[in-house]
Amino acid sequence: MRAITGAQIRAARALVRWTAEELASSASVGISTIRRAEAEDGLPTITAANLKLIRIALETAGIEFIPENGGGVGVRFKK
Repeated sequence: MRAITGAQIRAARALVRWTAEELASSASVGISTIRRAEAEDGLPTITAANLKLIRIALETAGIEFIPENGGGVGVRFKK
């Protein structure tokens, strides 16, 4: 599983129109973990386990994370 950035988390949460509290609840992590992850544009300084939980919650909500491919990382809705 590839790492995701704080910027991707912010963008993904905006796409699904979740508050930070809703993401925290869906991912079973604390709100401070979400805020700490989103404060970074690059790799968040949170545990790998918490990052995985956040990623799974957002993917379950219909988000696809786009890796660095020459155009930069991003997010979009899954088809």
